[in-house]
Amino acid sequence: MSEELVVLLDEAGTRIGTEPKAHVHTAETPLHLAFSCYLFNEAGQLLMTRRALSKKTWAGVWTNSFCGHPGPEESFEAAIARRAGQELGTSVTAIRSLLPDFRYRAVDASGIVENEICPVFAAVIGADLDPNPDEVSEYAWVDPSALRLAAEATPFAFSPWLLEQIAQGSLDAG
Repeated sequence: MSEELVVLLDEAGTRIGTEPKAHVHTAETPLHLAFSCYLFNEAGQLLMTRRALSKKTWAGVWTNSFCGHPGPEESFEAAIARRAGQELGTSVTAIRSLLPDFRYRAVDASGIVENEICPVFAAVIGADLDPNPDEVSEYAWVDPSALRLAAEATPFAFSPWLLEQIAQGSLDAG
């Protein structure tokens, strides 16, 4: 398997190069391209995942269904399909854009920075889940309105990007 590359961006969002993923996330993380995806089932419930305790950043916090970085020549749709398989052991259908211009910067307690232009998508689950334990420690299917209430009541339990996405209306469009 080849080394995963992350697409680096300038402040205007223009691609300016690549860097191995293993070297990007530091205390001085450069702006780079990513995505977040909310996965729904046929009942309209949203898949929430709890990040594995072994994750380098935001270990053990609850977040959206899955995230990732598109490769240099990879479409968002292809990257979403790839990461759904890698992270959740599933497939996806009906991918659609929710927040195409989402951007955030957050600093983990360890000092590691996330600095991403990170469009947000929704998709429908296409197969049973088989989460990768290196990525996901727990998961739950929830009603989006219940998630909104939980995020307001206990924001410390959730990833900073999820809280910002909720504030920008990602669940309203889901």
